[in-house]
Amino acid sequence: MDADVRHSFVNMAGVEIHWAELGNAASPVTPLVMLHGLQDSHLTWRRVAVELARDRRVLMPDLPGHGLSERPDAAYDLPWYASVTAAWLETIGLAEADILGHSLGGGIAQMLLLECRDRIRRLVLAAPGGLGREITLLLRLASIPHVVERFGQPFFGTIARLALGGVLEPSDLAELVAMNARAGTARAFARTVRDLVDWRGQRRMFTHRAREIRALPPIAVIWGENDRVIPAKHADALTNFVEGVHVTTLAGCGHYAHHEQPAVFAGVVRQFLDASVTPAARIRHVDVKVPHVAKAKE
Repeated sequence: MDADVRHSFVNMAGVEIHWAELGNAASPVTPLVMLHGLQDSHLTWRRVAVELARDRRVLMPDLPGHGLSERPDAAYDLPWYASVTAAWLETIGLAEADILGHSLGGGIAQMLLLECRDRIRRLVLAAPGGLGREITLLLRLASIPHVVERFGQPFFGTIARLALGGVLEPSDLAELVAMNARAGTARAFARTVRDLVDWRGQRRMFTHRAREIRALPPIAVIWGENDRVIPAKHADALTNFVEGVHVTTLAGCGHYAHHEQPAVFAGVVRQFLDASVTPAARIRHVDVKVPHVAKAKE
């Protein structure tokens, strides 16, 4: 990333977390925390971070098992990711933040509403997991027990190159490939996928536990209309269950809208975060059809 990006590490909850940071830490504007997706890192935000950090502090952690963060022998299930992320927010002293989560990061952001709702002012979900069953066949195949975890590590650098070639800048892609070649990456990936996905699709749903949340914050959703990893129609599932959600569909974009249309993506995020008045989202008090899927073990 750019030379003025600050890099930090902290050890908490039994795992060392790395994050990159831009912007003025003394800014009165609510800081923004951006959570990347599966097999990705803080580098994913390179094309939007500078714009979003013009007047606020922007923090881009590497999730455990990803990027420059540690790869412990841990559960890598969604509640674990959320508890580690919540502990990180507390450890670095962020009393309040806006949260932006992409894909897996979006699923973690939803779970943070159960972990530390009082710390979250506004929530932006970019092509998030956890809103419907459908997901790419590749991740359903990757959920087969033991195969990826036991045999996948030698191939993880190549897998990153195939998955994100043409999405990341060549220098960023080379750095991500090196990160994903680190020992423990395949284990983290396999356990994460196995918790979230089975051969039929996604297993963890926001609707399963949403009513446990004391009160929802304002929520925005951004999705590429051509997303072939998680379909954009899942935004409709959320709005059918929760009213007051701001939905933006970006024409011509796939799963990585923040790479494909970075200026537009950053503008949508900024407009939502900077609005002087944004009503909180609310769960609809009507019977809503929820996908019949066994809840993942907590």
